[in-house]
Amino acid sequence: MRAASTCALTLAALAAACGPVPVEQAEADCFRQAQLASRPRGSVSLGFGSGGQRFAGAAIDISSDYLMGRDPAQVYNACVQQESGQPPRLPLYDRPDWKG
Repeated sequence: MRAASTCALTLAALAAACGPVPVEQAEADCFRQAQLASRPRGSVSLGFGSGGQRFAGAAIDISSDYLMGRDPAQVYNACVQQESGQPPRLPLYDRPDWKG
């Protein structure tokens, strides 16, 4: 009996995790997707380790939305709607932190 109730509680918790999130959280989560839809992002690192060893690295993030030429505002709107079940409170291009 106890194993069955534990399993039921675990399944209920997993189902709740798949539900909608608050619109504020969805907007924060989807903002990065909109940024990547506007242009690729990258970073470069250079350094020296102990003993004079040198190291370098580079990373680039390119989204399929960027490659397909999708409008970042449409990507943002669709993402927020999908995650929260609500439209964004403020359009992407009206957000003060948008630098597209």
